[in-house]
Amino acid sequence: MDPVIDEGFAARHARLAALCSPLARMGARADPEDPAAVLAMQIVLHIPKREPPARSGLLAAAAAASVAVCLDERVSEGGAWEEPVTAWMSSRIRKVARRARGAQWEAVQELDGVTSTVNGAQARAFVPGPVGALDSRLKRLQISGTDLENDTPGADQDDLPVLWVNSSLGMTVGKEAAQVGHASMLLAAALSTARAEIWASNDYACTVREADPGQWPQLLAAGGVVVRDAGFTEIAPGSPTVIACW
Repeated sequence: MDPVIDEGFAARHARLAALCSPLARMGARADPEDPAAVLAMQIVLHIPKREPPARSGLLAAAAAASVAVCLDERVSEGGAWEEPVTAWMSSRIRKVARRARGAQWEAVQELDGVTSTVNGAQARAFVPGPVGALDSRLKRLQISGTDLENDTPGADQDDLPVLWVNSSLGMTVGKEAAQVGHASMLLAAALSTARAEIWASNDYACTVREADPGQWPQLLAAGGVVVRDAGFTEIAPGSPTVIACW
């Protein structure tokens, strides 16, 4: 028997698939002349000073939170998040990762977004908006300054996608968080609606791994959803940063 798909989810997934298709990305709306009006999704990484989380878990949380915002019920037609999320997905998709701890982390939970937790690591993705109109609780958070050592996550699970990060680029944890957030969106868009809904029921769980220079060409050749950076920060335009494979 075919699975019963929620009509609201199907509509949200169809919109994501349409706006994140390669053809749609080629025709994405150009940046506004005013830099302050550029739209971006903010991602806050919870990095306590004592006992910071594992890098792989934090990145997996960032990836899950990013796609969760895009397919949240509030993005449905007439929903509170429909207009800002759709406008952002219709433009050049930008994400900005910041870090928080203690009271800073608690304060941003009050802002519209979704928090994901993976093995104790937490990240929250927020409803996109103009970079010049950030809430002060987000604006005060640092974008750079803290990094985490690479780690080896546990064994892959057959029912979870793996997001492979191009380790040769030497990206910071903040840059990688934005890139795996792109990858989770593009992967969800490429899935059938039924499979995407199953993934949603599992809170968009995924594994993030670093691909060494020997693995990376093999992953590219094997196929998968490839993220290529626009080159706004850290790395050259067009660089392949993440490959999402199921």
